Amino acid sequence: MAGKQDYYEILGVSREASGDALKKAYRNLAKQFHPDANPGNKNAEEKFKQVNEAYEVLQDSHKRAAYDRFGHAGVQAGAGAGAGRAGGFGGGVSDFGDMGDIFSDIFEGFFGGRQSARAQTKSRRGADLRYDLSIGFLDSARGKEVHLNVPRMETCEVCRGSGAKSGTRAKTCSACHGAGQVRMSQGFFSVMRTCPTCGGTGEIMGSPCAGCGGEGRKRMLRKITVKIPPGVDTESRLKISGEGEAGLHGGPRGDLYVVIRVEPHPLFKREDDLVLCEIPIAFNAAALGGEIEVPTLNGKVTMKIPAGTQTGKTFRLRGKGFPNLRGLGTGDQMVTVKIETPERLNEKQKQLLKEFASVTGEEGYPEIRNFKHKIRTWFK
Repeated sequence: MAGKQDYYEILGVSREASGDALKKAYRNLAKQFHPDANPGNKNAEEKFKQVNEAYEVLQDSHKRAAYDRFGHAGVQAGAGAGAGRAGGFGGGVSDFGDMGDIFSDIFEGFFGGRQSARAQTKSRRGADLRYDLSIGFLDSARGKEVHLNVPRMETCEVCRGSGAKSGTRAKTCSACHGAGQVRMSQGFFSVMRTCPTCGGTGEIMGSPCAGCGGEGRKRMLRKITVKIPPGVDTESRLKISGEGEAGLHGGPRGDLYVVIRVEPHPLFKREDDLVLCEIPIAFNAAALGGEIEVPTLNGKVTMKIPAGTQTGKTFRLRGKGFPNLRGLGTGDQMVTVKIETPERLNEKQKQLLKEFASVTGEEGYPEIRNFKHKIRTWFK
């Protein structure tokens, strides 16, 4: 890999550049050196390949870490794999963007539309949808069935998705002659572009359906039942296949993605599959030991604490945590005790504590005794 140019230099960014800075630099360079903008320019084509290779490595956190540590040798098996894959939601909802989105923007800048690279087909898949759902802490542990009201595009019941008025049919588009594409010239090069007259379908609706205005779909509110599995956490994503928007002209439905947000709990916190709980106990209970009542996700249990328990001591209740989403058993509950000192003592209580202190001395407090010994040793 000797003599190969540094990826950060290729993109013109620092080694500390953020993901957004990398993406911005890549967009600008990809547009500048794209072969369609530089026909016949071998230098631009080679530069375009280098830009793609650099961004493909640096936008991936694992590949970037390997490159930062070992240079080109650390990523030689995977570098230069291309521009990545397209992905994400449609229909104007949040997406899971990647390099495919960048190339869509590049083509849009050249040709004036995201569909310019190829003509739309008449039958198209419906858009994926995202639904953000808040659930309670205990529901995330136990699972729950919920009913969602999802606004989405549905196939028109009047025209059954054709978009045409009953008794009529679509006509071949005169602008593209049914091809769905027309040749457009922009500057010094010529490209095929989605037909602006028919929108790429190759047909013109003479008498559109009154129910949907000729689109073949209309927006409606649908109730969908979703089963939330036990163990979900904030940012868990549930894919409900075929519950997105209806496709165009008989195309398949998109999918529905339910993104979970778990509400906080007044007693519990979560760490992976562990449940964390802090419980206050009286100092005499900590000194003498005994049993305390502990809340869990499934009700109260009794837990034994040994005599001489110190504040901050953590105990483990096995199998009282969250079920693992991948079926790897159930986590535990970690109970941390916090010893509380009494306030507003009456005279009798004060006298008893003084008597206790007089007969206990330092022997009853090994940590205090050790600390004083360290002080005496240090300041000799």
